[in-house]
Amino acid sequence: MTNNFSYRSIINYLGQSTSIAPLVVFRIAFGLVMLLSTVRYMWMGWVDTQLVDPILHFSYYGFEWIQPLPRLGMYSVFSLMIISCLGILLGFYYRIAAFLFFLCFSYVELIDLTYYLNHYYFVSIVSFFMIWIPAHRYFSLDVKRNPDLALLEVPRWTIFIFKLQIAIVYCYAGLAKINHDWLIKALPLAIWLPAKSSVPLIGPIFQYKTTAYLFSWIGMLFDTFIIFGLMFRQTRWLAYTAVVIFHLLTGILFQIGVFPVVMIFAVTIFFSDSFHQKVLSSIARLLKIKDLSWGNSPSAVRPLQRSKWLCAFLVVFFLFQLVFPWRYLLYPGNIFWTEEGYRFAWRVMLMEKAGTATFYVKDGEKGREGSVINHQFLNPHQEKQMAMQPDLILQFAHFLDDYYRNQGMKDPVVRAEVWVTLNARPARLLIDPTIDLSQIRDTWVHKDWITSYEMD
Repeated sequence: MTNNFSYRSIINYLGQSTSIAPLVVFRIAFGLVMLLSTVRYMWMGWVDTQLVDPILHFSYYGFEWIQPLPRLGMYSVFSLMIISCLGILLGFYYRIAAFLFFLCFSYVELIDLTYYLNHYYFVSIVSFFMIWIPAHRYFSLDVKRNPDLALLEVPRWTIFIFKLQIAIVYCYAGLAKINHDWLIKALPLAIWLPAKSSVPLIGPIFQYKTTAYLFSWIGMLFDTFIIFGLMFRQTRWLAYTAVVIFHLLTGILFQIGVFPVVMIFAVTIFFSDSFHQKVLSSIARLLKIKDLSWGNSPSAVRPLQRSKWLCAFLVVFFLFQLVFPWRYLLYPGNIFWTEEGYRFAWRVMLMEKAGTATFYVKDGEKGREGSVINHQFLNPHQEKQMAMQPDLILQFAHFLDDYYRNQGMKDPVVRAEVWVTLNARPARLLIDPTIDLSQIRDTWVHKDWITSYEMD
């Protein structure tokens, strides 16, 4: 009886009406940041260097069928992303724009595994949510062209899903930092920070080991508990100030793309309805717009209908988000060494890992063996990432197998000698150098050809 009451109370609470203003601000901020990020990606020439030029692209497991288009096609995809970002930002054919952005962004994200970043995953999730929420039904060009669309209130769940997803990102990032190297040895910050001692004003403090320990513990505590500060009005501004300082500092010190900007804007959804209404009013004054609803009166506002199917989907989705990051517990060995269950778990900048991989291909008929020059097939970034991640090593071995078969070699045997250093420890062999990798198929099962690793 109590459990049923609690469940109904939660459902009723999430179904209650609340101001649409936070969704509208979130829509504008998301559209703007993604627009700038997409333009930056094209401006930096990464469409060519990361997507068009490489001979080989490393695939996500189960998504091997996703391949890049020719150059004109890829630039068309990015042009479509720019148009869809503008549609989200302005609320112009919003549903179509959000759907197109989700498809295009996720497609680009899935082309090459070596460019995996947590914030790409986060953007895909957020853009998927954007398809289903009515963020265009106030202060948008859709409302201007069709005033009947206007709403002043939406169900709480449309805002709560973003808050919950952000909470998962931070809390799981914090929990992942509760490990021996991060807290007891201040690694990898003890490696990274001294290299930043030339940063103006604060650089000199990075040469001290104490700074690395301080930053390690603050980083863990920040990620684990910042969400609770954002939840309550009394601590919200203090917590948000910490968010801005934390992400600006990490953005300055480390090359992590637009992730700091994304999170600085995303967490504003925790602020009050009145705060977001003031933001919209300020934007309206700046653009000299007198009526944010374009003539629609509050009496014309219509409530949104509840959907049991949507509720069921959200429950399943967030259960997956909560459970999937823990899959690493099903694998033996050190997760930082094997990286089994490492991705899609909000593990952010937890290790300094580097490797050197030498591949050998042996002619199965003639018995002659030679080494492979990796950069003939891979760009520098791909080669760096491949040389320390077992599943990428396996993919490259299969590529070499196909390549040399096409060159006329019969039954090639592909093996690799891979030396990897983890958090500045002496390099060790990552995989068994005697096995024929071309005979191994990647699965969800533990890769028993990875060597064991015990932390000292």
